[in-house]
Amino acid sequence: MSSLVQSVDWLAIAPPTLAAVVGLVVLVADLFIGEEKKAVLGWVSVAGLAASALLLLPLRDGDRATFCLTGDAHACSYTADRFTLVIQFLVLGGALLAALLSVTALKDANKDLPEGEFWFLLLSSAAGAALLPASRDLATLIVALEVASLPAFALVGIKRGDKKSSEAALKFFLSSVTATAVSLMGVSFVYATTGSLYLTQIADKIQHVDGQFHTLAQAGVVLTLVGFAFKTAAVPFHFWVPDTYVGAPLPVAAYLSVVGKAVGFSGLILVTVVALPSYGDVWGPALAALAALTMTVGNVGALRQQATRAYSAVRLLAWSSVGQAGYLLVPIASAAYSKDADKAIGSTVAYALMYAVVNLGAFAVAALVARTSPLNRISDYRGLYARSPLSALILGFFLLCLAGLPPGIIGLFAKVTVFAAAVDAGLGWLAVVMAVNVVIALFYYLQWTTLLFRAPEGEPVKHRVPAPLTAAIALTAVLGIALSGAPQLVLRFSAAGLF
Repeated sequence: MSSLVQSVDWLAIAPPTLAAVVGLVVLVADLFIGEEKKAVLGWVSVAGLAASALLLLPLRDGDRATFCLTGDAHACSYTADRFTLVIQFLVLGGALLAALLSVTALKDANKDLPEGEFWFLLLSSAAGAALLPASRDLATLIVALEVASLPAFALVGIKRGDKKSSEAALKFFLSSVTATAVSLMGVSFVYATTGSLYLTQIADKIQHVDGQFHTLAQAGVVLTLVGFAFKTAAVPFHFWVPDTYVGAPLPVAAYLSVVGKAVGFSGLILVTVVALPSYGDVWGPALAALAALTMTVGNVGALRQQATRAYSAVRLLAWSSVGQAGYLLVPIASAAYSKDADKAIGSTVAYALMYAVVNLGAFAVAALVARTSPLNRISDYRGLYARSPLSALILGFFLLCLAGLPPGIIGLFAKVTVFAAAVDAGLGWLAVVMAVNVVIALFYYLQWTTLLFRAPEGEPVKHRVPAPLTAAIALTAVLGIALSGAPQLVLRFSAAGLF
């Protein structure tokens, strides 16, 4: 029987490892630091995430793999290839921006949020999320998924004495555990039919499964996808999203909307395109149906939000994120039908990069408004331009990016890329469904955008923007504008493929 190589490529595993180590350092340091100096933990965490992201730079030159079987150099548990690095950059960058938002949120919470525990949980979740795209066996994949998820449950319910937060965490936890249990059953079916957990070996062996086990293999494929579909908030695994986003601290909601999705989509891609390409006739139609259902339910849910309802702005962003998940699923489904699966997957990654930047930016402005309007209703954004002109212009830009309208060029190009992936794969009906949903989404995005520039009710109150929040808004705005000015920086992923 093959054994694992004892040597470890420490440079390859450095990004997630550093995030985990900094998390442990913060947890231990919290025991010895007085209350008046707890803010230092936040800046240490921000620096740790920035350093983790910088450790991706030495890995750009070529593919690296570690924890490989001695008998099969292609069967490895950890691979740092182009796909891994792009998703790790998205995850660590998203976690860094969420951390900047959290610095301000923890200060405003006035001891209602335990700082040491918060930073430990955020860094632990980020480490798991960074590990997942590099995972190349089902065991590591599921462990990484749970390392990313379990701290997130605690982050959602971390507000002391907040019933809404506790209820959201419980709903998130129970639904996630159920989805994970179903996925584990699927993994056991795949292992039973192939005798391997390594994705490359599964891709080969599952093509030669005995006829009597064919149905078991098909069931394993479908069940394995459930856990990752839950993380992406695909319908019908989406019901936790609105209440969880409202109950969680706003930076945690921003983190889940971007990093949680990156975890789910990278897992889906690895299981379908890398491990089970020969079963495209099973997962292709399933994901296409999920994509159509998810984008429709998400956009209709966002459309139904009432401007004067408490937390309606966060709920709209939550339902919008469900709709965006539908668009992200389209190229993955297309990969089952396309002659160039790599290009289709590149479309998903390109869209995810665009979505991460603009959605985090929208949450950053929402965090700014919540400082003076804690109920965060859409109506609270009326006249934002009179109170904070730059913030209103930036939020309007982000909303237009999400809608796919100029000057949000990157949003438009990303949607066209996804649309083209569906057409090239022969999924014309899915392209039509997507076009209809884009039109539906235009209504609520434009409605919110116009509200920003209407005359305010009463005397406008100027917003004071703390430095960390300013940095998060400025960084996302600069990235969004730069990508709109040079969309080829992102779209080249879809043209070149990732594997």
